[in-house]
Amino acid sequence: MAFVRGEGAWLETDDGRRVLDFASGVAVNALGHAHPALVAALTEQANRLWHVSNLYRVPEQEALAEALCARSFADRVFFANSGAEAVECAIKTARRFHFAAGAPDRTEIITFTGAFHGRTLATLAATGNPTYLEGFGEPQAGFVQVALGDVDAVRNAVTARTAAVMIEPLQGEGGLREVGPAMLRALRALCDEHGLLLILDEVQTGVGRTGTLFAHQKAGIAPDIMALAKGLGGGFPIGACLATEAAAKAMTPGSHGSTFGGNPLAVAVAKAVIEIVGDEAFLDRVRSVGLYAKQRLASVVDAHPELLGEVRGEGLLVGVRARRPVGDLVAAARAHDLLVVGAGENVVRFLPPLIVTEAEIDEAVARFERALESVEAAPAPAVADAGAE
Repeated sequence: MAFVRGEGAWLETDDGRRVLDFASGVAVNALGHAHPALVAALTEQANRLWHVSNLYRVPEQEALAEALCARSFADRVFFANSGAEAVECAIKTARRFHFAAGAPDRTEIITFTGAFHGRTLATLAATGNPTYLEGFGEPQAGFVQVALGDVDAVRNAVTARTAAVMIEPLQGEGGLREVGPAMLRALRALCDEHGLLLILDEVQTGVGRTGTLFAHQKAGIAPDIMALAKGLGGGFPIGACLATEAAAKAMTPGSHGSTFGGNPLAVAVAKAVIEIVGDEAFLDRVRSVGLYAKQRLASVVDAHPELLGEVRGEGLLVGVRARRPVGDLVAAARAHDLLVVGAGENVVRFLPPLIVTEAEIDEAVARFERALESVEAAPAPAVADAGAE
């Protein structure tokens, strides 16, 4: 499919089809397509200044950093162009912290099975998925993976070389696997006990996607470092690594850099996104609509138990476990002009823009049900429950 224009939760193809977008560019278009505030912010900035690099002060970048710090645990922000770059910065920040503290051997970072941290060589190694690593040589050293949800496994993995623990508050690409507040609180305590840094990868969960500005806020804890991207730019490429003053103090000028990171165009759009999504009334509505979406999906599961398992996720990062290959269900939905996204553990993800209405959710559910009926009518046999724990 090729798209020529979009508005809100809707896209139009080059052959005139009207498609309901519950993929949002894989959780990127937080405010939908062609949101007036984002169009205005980009247009205004484009008429003034596009790029100067980080060799100079960028007032718009400083304004966005102040907005993010005011709404988070952070004191410092480094801007990049993508989620993988934001995670790379987080990794470097953690290692540099211990180097500056006189412990240069503390370079290992504990990560979790089912994670997804990016496609660079370092973030692939942090992810640990053999499929993604195949063909790129030996994985970069310095990452130790443990089972998700096993605090004792984390504790047993800590050595004199451990620098940090890195986790997604809710695994997106891994199949909407829950981490839970108790696990996050336990990891915070363990990091404090052993002098480790806690890194949260909120590339997919951040910027309102789960119903709070940042997903970890539900657990009542704060990380030392956090990676953001996807929804931050509302469709314009930008990433950000946020950190406390203590965690970031070793990242002195020259220790890291980015030619395009934090360019005036990107930060102008992201500032508009944060001003809208950071409003508590807006987040209240995301939570309300997200609950409605889960309830509607639960009714679909009840009607099609041979195709679907349980509903997963939080806010508007939700999905259902499939009992057929997830690609079949995603393709069937696309054939009925509904965009959804597959994820690990055979899960169909629904990632509508945060401005989605209940009526649009109803329409998406109706199209999904028609898609399921077409799958049921097909002769292909059901496979084993690929999403079973």
